[in-house]
Amino acid sequence: MNGGVNGVALAVFALFFLAVTVLGFLAARWRKADDEHTLDEWGLGGRSFGTWITWFLLGGDVYTAYTFVAVPAAIYAAGAAGFFAVPYTILVYPLIFTFLPRLWSVCHRHGYVTTADFVRGRFGSKGLSLAVAFTGILATMPYIALQLVGIQAVLDVLGVGGGENTNWFFKDLPLLIAFGVLAAYTYSSGLRAPAMIAFVKDTLIYIVIVVAIIYIPIKLGGFDDIFAKANEAYGQTNPATGTPRGTLVSAPNAQWTYATLALGSAMAMFMYPHSITATLSSRSREVIRRSTTVMPLYTLMLGLLALLGFMAIAAGVKVTNGQLAIPQLFEDMFPSWFAGVAFAAIGIGALVPAAIMSIAAANLFTRNIYKDFIKPDATPKQETRISKLVSLLVKVGALVFVLTMDKTVAINFQLLGGIWILQTFPALVGGLFTRWFHRWALLAGWAVGMIYGTFAAYRVASPTQKHFGGSAKEIPGIGEIGYIGLTAFILNVAVTMVLTFVLKAAKAPEGIDATSPGDYTADADATAPPTLRPGTSPAPNPS
Repeated sequence: MNGGVNGVALAVFALFFLAVTVLGFLAARWRKADDEHTLDEWGLGGRSFGTWITWFLLGGDVYTAYTFVAVPAAIYAAGAAGFFAVPYTILVYPLIFTFLPRLWSVCHRHGYVTTADFVRGRFGSKGLSLAVAFTGILATMPYIALQLVGIQAVLDVLGVGGGENTNWFFKDLPLLIAFGVLAAYTYSSGLRAPAMIAFVKDTLIYIVIVVAIIYIPIKLGGFDDIFAKANEAYGQTNPATGTPRGTLVSAPNAQWTYATLALGSAMAMFMYPHSITATLSSRSREVIRRSTTVMPLYTLMLGLLALLGFMAIAAGVKVTNGQLAIPQLFEDMFPSWFAGVAFAAIGIGALVPAAIMSIAAANLFTRNIYKDFIKPDATPKQETRISKLVSLLVKVGALVFVLTMDKTVAINFQLLGGIWILQTFPALVGGLFTRWFHRWALLAGWAVGMIYGTFAAYRVASPTQKHFGGSAKEIPGIGEIGYIGLTAFILNVAVTMVLTFVLKAAKAPEGIDATSPGDYTADADATAPPTLRPGTSPAPNPS
């Protein structure tokens, strides 16, 4: 890494950061509602966003600073294995095209704000709803922390905050300031803030990637030289493992891992609460359909972004922390002013998803823990106030996590979060298409998947960690190495199906379905006002 502060890059970074801060606070006046003190307004932007805003918002919370830094960093460290993110984002869009419009319709009809709201209404089970809410909050926390890790990586390369021997307060002061600004405008503007900033964030990211994919190869002698140098580097022995560093092309013995990780990650991506929050903020079912059809443009961007990992090797970037490889590549290869633009893209790419994630986690706590179990008679104004406060606490927790723990621990916990959130798939996606699953069976399947997934991940070691060293392990009965989350999901579904047969045979009470078939295809002009709570539909369907 270069010594000292890159003044020009820092000035450009600060200018963009200031601009989005102003936008964040101004967003409170954007599409201002008569009654701001409801979760529909603060937490879902009034459910009023059109196609392009929804597209930017979905892209803003799916393609994060962590994506920008970690995907090419994985390729920098190990080669072709890091490309799993590209096929899984190809797989995910046909998947969400089938179920997100149904989810939007039923949630709009009944006023559901969270996935746990829907699960409670569909299956008549507070316990299952609590499990979904708990999993969502648990999986989101390390994801927010990783956005702050992305900002910290940029600040480290910029030389801001001093060296390792600097007083902790001054070393982390820039990150604390960024956190404070994020917390303030999220509290003030709710979901409108990241929706407005997402325009700036994605525009910057597209500009940086297009420039990088043209400019850097020219400086490095073309892609032939880049791939040749990368292939040579991957053939060198890693002292920690005694095996080659990586491969330019995925090896045959890694194909199960690659395929299961891609499939499992695709299934998990839109189970995260922040993805659903962005979905429910749109104004119509058709908006969701149109937005998902243009989302693959982000996959094209991701494929180009991944190539930066090879470029970092060819450029001779040497870092002890792989997360710094791409920021360092930008500083080494770009003029200082454009390096500042690239750093701003990463930094703002952290602010947008961190804001959405904290709002989504807060909504889950408010609607499915506070409202359901602590204060059932809470007014909409009280719900909004609690969500605002919880969103602050969530960010504080993520900040403490980043400042006190090894960054690799944060990354591993995010991988664990993917395993956890996948276990809500049967209740959420299954519930959108069938009422056949029994609520108690779904809860038992969830518990089995969570326990197996956590325990299996705990037993994975790496050269640097004894536990939680990765997310792949031998698949029982097959003998191949595969994604733990997908194995846990299969166990989850198996337990759910078997127990559903048993419980139905025993005539166990199934709970009241507060939805009706027409709810799943209704559009905005055909729906009831979104004011109903789970379980209060005027036309319950006991099927």
